[in-house]
Amino acid sequence: MTFHTVEKIGGTSMSDYVAVRDNIILKPVHREDLYQRIFVVSAYGGITDMLLEHKKNGQAGIYGQFANSVNDDGWQASLVALKQAMFAINANIFDTADAIKKADTFIGERLDDAERCLADLQHLCRHGHFSLDAHLSTVREMLASLGEAHSAWNTVQLLQQDGINAVFVDLTGWQTDKHMTLDERIKNAFAEIDLRQQLPIATGYAHSIDGLMSTFDRGYSEMTFSRIAVLTKADEAIIHKEFHLSSADPRLVGEDKAVPIGRTNYDVADQLANLGMEAIHPKAAKGLRQNDIALRVRNTFEPDHAGTLITGDYVSSKPCVEIIAGCKGVYAFEVFDQNMAGEIHNYDREILGQIRRFRAHIVSKDINANTITHYLSASLKTIRRIRDALQEIYPDAEINQQKVSIVSAIGSDMKIPGILAKTVSALAEKQISVLAMHQSMRQVDMQFVIDEDAYTDAMKSLHCHLVEVHDHGIAICLAS
Repeated sequence: MTFHTVEKIGGTSMSDYVAVRDNIILKPVHREDLYQRIFVVSAYGGITDMLLEHKKNGQAGIYGQFANSVNDDGWQASLVALKQAMFAINANIFDTADAIKKADTFIGERLDDAERCLADLQHLCRHGHFSLDAHLSTVREMLASLGEAHSAWNTVQLLQQDGINAVFVDLTGWQTDKHMTLDERIKNAFAEIDLRQQLPIATGYAHSIDGLMSTFDRGYSEMTFSRIAVLTKADEAIIHKEFHLSSADPRLVGEDKAVPIGRTNYDVADQLANLGMEAIHPKAAKGLRQNDIALRVRNTFEPDHAGTLITGDYVSSKPCVEIIAGCKGVYAFEVFDQNMAGEIHNYDREILGQIRRFRAHIVSKDINANTITHYLSASLKTIRRIRDALQEIYPDAEINQQKVSIVSAIGSDMKIPGILAKTVSALAEKQISVLAMHQSMRQVDMQFVIDEDAYTDAMKSLHCHLVEVHDHGIAICLAS
């Protein structure tokens, strides 16, 4: 197979078809030919939030409403609202009544099928012998698939109208009577596609016998993207987002101060993912890295910019901080028990089990002789559930929670003498107290736990002292 790329388009970008067509489809990164590319698309912006739950505030979508009560039919009203939202998208992007009707029919049939499945399952689980919990993972997968089926099918129709030979690659397994692994589904779907003259538009959700969401949850589209790149032996994987991968969030430190990152490595990408600022899900990145496939992150709305190239072997030309990143709304979840001394592993295993049970994301962690503190990205409701479960197991333990923020300095090589002291001084200058800190021997990141209200000032100060003051040197570091 000749040189080809596999490219993923994010949800915010997908919501602007003209930008996708003009800046991505019609402007190939490596050639003039429109083909020899495979596209994996996310759902339109906001749709997966309606299907599952809001990604940032945790507000329940259809899945959450269905999962929380067997006897409550509130999810049906949310499904009606979803259908209206999807139909509104169709009406906005198609310019003829026939095209709109065709698009509404496609997604409408799937929505109706999903409603029947949910209603039947809800009725069945009102019988005492059937448990709804046993089926929720399947429900989540089914609902997730609707968003990508909608956006991928629409994109194919629009591209065909514009004279491009796009083909719909439906990996959702909708109404399939055969279960298969993820790799089998991808291989079967692409077996007859000729990349020389066809432009595949694949759904970001792919159904597999093991289920993608049980492992990757909202990162499932990145895993699909990664496996397609690996199995088709892509020369480069590309992710199109609505922003650059920059030295910090431009909205916080100023657009005139944030610098787009030219090069970095997968280790740095993993650190960003852990903070919720995903360039790519770490397990999706693993496949690319192991198969020596470079990843490029590009800004959909600046098509002439080369973006950020991520490889496994890149190290900055000289030690430096490349990125200041962080996350707000983190809970410091502390379990103290005098009986923990000498039994730390048993406590740790049980605490981790409850965190995993309630699907909280661990950002960082502290352990001493009788205290384990996890820094969790989760809703307060989830934190309380974990706390109640652990209090039953350890009735004598003192369990506390505190809302904090985490800021981090990240780079492919930060072996700089005195950098820790300099970073702490940058925070102290703004009267910011460090509640906890972490630095590993790999020296690719430093994390600082601070009060939630200090987040913005901390980001600005760290960027000012660790990036901006070395303007000439850092520019070489980032672009090299």
